[in-house]
Amino acid sequence: MKICIYYDSITGNTKKIADAIYETCKDEVLYCGKPQKLQEADLYFIGSWTDKGNCSSVIQNLLSSLKNKKIAYFGTCGFGGSSEYYASLYQRAKNQIDASNVILGHFFCPGKMPEAIKDRYVKLLQEHPEDKKLQVSLKNFEEVKTRPNTEDLNKAQSWAKEMIKEALQ
Repeated sequence: MKICIYYDSITGNTKKIADAIYETCKDEVLYCGKPQKLQEADLYFIGSWTDKGNCSSVIQNLLSSLKNKKIAYFGTCGFGGSSEYYASLYQRAKNQIDASNVILGHFFCPGKMPEAIKDRYVKLLQEHPEDKKLQVSLKNFEEVKTRPNTEDLNKAQSWAKEMIKEALQ
């Protein structure tokens, strides 16, 4: 089986997931990295960081260009833990994918955010100390600052194995 792993990563979170997927199937990987020239493969793992609730524009462009492929989508996001949120992120990514493709599945996990985000939350909380949404955002920042962790990477590898089995059927 020929596999390509295309991803876009700003903080390194999505790259960590891509690297874990690569370790799972490295003998079959033709390419692992940022989208460049599209290579022909039997399975495409495609991943992105979350940009205001969407996959990055680089990945949106890649997803919309694919036709008649088997795709497994993965992503990282600063706000994690909610399967409903992950489902909404997946749906937005799925909307970029041509109907001729087969989407085998998706995987999401939280990822640490840049310190500048925390600084912004702290400043805003100083201006609006009663803002519950900001309090939750700051708490979430702290909760995900060590993610993706070993457990996330192991889950990504298990998911990748399942996607490979699906692609072979």
